[in-house]
Amino acid sequence: MSVIEQADDEFVRLTGPFRRELLAYCYRMLGSAQDAEDLVQEVYLRAWRGYGDFEGRASARTWLYRIATNACLNALRRRNRRVLPAGLGAPAADPLAVGPRDPEIPWLEPIPDERADPASIVAGRAGLRLALIAALQHLPAQQRAVLVLRDVLAWSAEETAGMLGLSPSAVHSALRRARARLDRLDPEIDDIAEPAEPERRDLLNRYVEAFERADTAALARLLTDDTVWQMPPNPAWFAGRDSVVGLLENRLRGTTVRRLLPVRANGQPAFAMYKDGDAFSIQVLTLRGPAIAAVTAFHDPALAERFGLPRRL
Repeated sequence: MSVIEQADDEFVRLTGPFRRELLAYCYRMLGSAQDAEDLVQEVYLRAWRGYGDFEGRASARTWLYRIATNACLNALRRRNRRVLPAGLGAPAADPLAVGPRDPEIPWLEPIPDERADPASIVAGRAGLRLALIAALQHLPAQQRAVLVLRDVLAWSAEETAGMLGLSPSAVHSALRRARARLDRLDPEIDDIAEPAEPERRDLLNRYVEAFERADTAALARLLTDDTVWQMPPNPAWFAGRDSVVGLLENRLRGTTVRRLLPVRANGQPAFAMYKDGDAFSIQVLTLRGPAIAAVTAFHDPALAERFGLPRRL
């Protein structure tokens, strides 16, 4: 085996185990699974080019995170934050007047569970839940990095300071501001309160049956009073059971055959929706107690393939 081949094997052995957690980290920072995957490729390319200078003074994980953090901060300087419709303004007043899509807005994207680090798929601020990812996008880039490194990855203030070129006191200050802003954006971001597994399965089964039958009365019984329905890339969003049911009554009319196939996204239950056999959207559900508190339906047929499903059944 040549010296170059030995270096290749050593590099893969040393860095390979961290790829999925780096993907989850970059996704939290950028809000886009595709952008995160592209950036992780760039991180590994940079790491390979600099491998000759890696002398093991820090762990391989720390070294890779330093490269990834710098890459994320550079990327965020060049692009706008990603959003969900609820981050743009007030809910729509008329569920029958859904406006046109806006593909020019940089929308938040879901991430399949199997692509992210399994250790990241947990409840609360350590997770990948859509509410957290959406809230993180409102933080300045440096605060976002501090909060993810400290609260999610449990890095010490000293480690985070070294990563970002800050003092430990500056890290503490940035973390306080980031936590306070998150609490203002979504005070219930840590309040998951999902039902127990048997109730959860029953709730999801009833949702699928009602949705595929276009039974809006049955769907209404599954929703919380304050339920939210979003449909990026459509900027309109709807809040409250009556408003959401009005939207569903309008959109589920006709003879279209709809099928929901179960997937997992952002550590949450999700479904790939097909209309007359064609991929249409990925619905990510937020459960609270015995009901559905939110549905974010990403209307992008290409997402089916990202979740390992065909574009047409």
